[in-house]
Amino acid sequence: MLISGEISSLVIDSLGEQTCGENTVVLFLYCDHQVQKDQSAVNMIGSLLSQIVLGPMEIPSEIRHVFELKQGSRQALRLPDMLKLFVKTVWPIELVYICFDAVDELLPENRSDLLRALRQIIRDAPNIRLFLTGRPHIRGELDRYLTKGAYTIQIAADRGDIARYVSRKMEDDEDCEDPDMMPDDLKQDILNTMLEECGDM
Repeated sequence: MLISGEISSLVIDSLGEQTCGENTVVLFLYCDHQVQKDQSAVNMIGSLLSQIVLGPMEIPSEIRHVFELKQGSRQALRLPDMLKLFVKTVWPIELVYICFDAVDELLPENRSDLLRALRQIIRDAPNIRLFLTGRPHIRGELDRYLTKGAYTIQIAADRGDIARYVSRKMEDDEDCEDPDMMPDDLKQDILNTMLEECGDM
């Protein structure tokens, strides 16, 4: 059974392998509820920009200079300025993949700002391709901001996947701990409880 971050990692790795040596860039961010306050739209777009500017690809010197000046400045770029700089940076690149994992982990206001920013980037830079993962409850927001012409894939584990995953994890724990700490009936109780929590699939 794959979790969201593993799916994103597979996509990012696959894109990196397929585009190696081409005029293509793969950018990615993993959203994390533990650092929600730091994951504002301007910070996230800035992080994507830094992946390009500080990476191996040749970037026009004037863009690199502006980016370095702003990084050393106490006055941070505002979102509109960051978006203009980002679009100017990616414009000469043939194809730019942007991967965001677990967009649902963002604070609602940050998520709205980010989706609006991504909509503007896609509008202004037609060489952008976007890949997002998130739980189904944000589908309405994605539809509102982004999904014109988008492909949506729903990924769900079935009960058999969950049972195998939980059983394997408990077996892995057995290798490190005293086997008597988790008798078979306790393992079965844990497995049954996990499957009950998942409800009908």
